[in-house]
Amino acid sequence: MSKLPETPSQTAGPYVHIGLIPRQAGFDIFENNLGAAMLTPETKGERIRIEGRIFDGADALVRDALVEIWQADAGGRFAHPADRQNGPPPDPHFRGWGRSGTDFATGVWGFDTIKPGRVGPMAPHASLWIVARGINTGLATRVYFADEDAANAEDPVLRMVEPARRFTLIAPRALRGGIPVYSFDIRLQGDGETVFLDV
Repeated sequence: MSKLPETPSQTAGPYVHIGLIPRQAGFDIFENNLGAAMLTPETKGERIRIEGRIFDGADALVRDALVEIWQADAGGRFAHPADRQNGPPPDPHFRGWGRSGTDFATGVWGFDTIKPGRVGPMAPHASLWIVARGINTGLATRVYFADEDAANAEDPVLRMVEPARRFTLIAPRALRGGIPVYSFDIRLQGDGETVFLDV
């Protein structure tokens, strides 16, 4: 029996928005659009926004990227059956996963969510996955919060990162209209390149 050769990897192509977030591309084709708002009025926890831009190696904005987020709820629980931690069950009013595209004009992506709780020894964080034209394999990284210094110092993943590069994973906090906004720009290459995780 002969084996077929492995298919070569391909980039996400120029149609990421049409296939994965069609509403942003002007196509309202799905009954249930999975978007950037991950909470409901009943969701427990501090409402926050996480947003940023993506820059390529020439320091130019990437305006056609897709960013997905996965995070724990305010109690440190994931909306997934594999989360079997002790304690209260996951918040049924929090999806824990979202998808956002970079804005075609500004390059900004963002999520309306809640501040995640600690998961075991890990500091509060959100996991991101980025795909775009020119990226053969999706890039995984994490967002940590600048106002969690003590927890960040104990985080086992963050501690594995070279100290001089940890800043690329930490989002500063500001207030906008009374809502905390954590800004997290992603640099694909060059000076200040974001730390990406091999997952």
